[in-house]
Amino acid sequence: MQWDLGLQGVGLLVAMSLVAGVVVQFVWGRTARWLWLPAAAVLFAIGALISEVWFGWATQEDLQPNIDGLSFDEVLLGMVGCVAITGLARFVVRRRTRTPAA
Repeated sequence: MQWDLGLQGVGLLVAMSLVAGVVVQFVWGRTARWLWLPAAAVLFAIGALISEVWFGWATQEDLQPNIDGLSFDEVLLGMVGCVAITGLARFVVRRRTRTPAA
């Protein structure tokens, strides 16, 4: 397997991850103060896997836009997974921090 993700592609993936982390923090940040950090890390990991493993076989003509090896549209689909995972994390954390009624 050959990884063809260039510096500009990695920079764009980092920027997308940070923006998604900030959005998650504003939407679900009342539960955990540092929720944006794992959300950004999850999106970065999912985006790298989607771009390089799942769609790594495709040529540049097959996947448009392809920004320095990053399959941009397919990585945007990873944001759905990121939102779902952080929503689940918020639900679990919120459920465990509630005190039972006496």
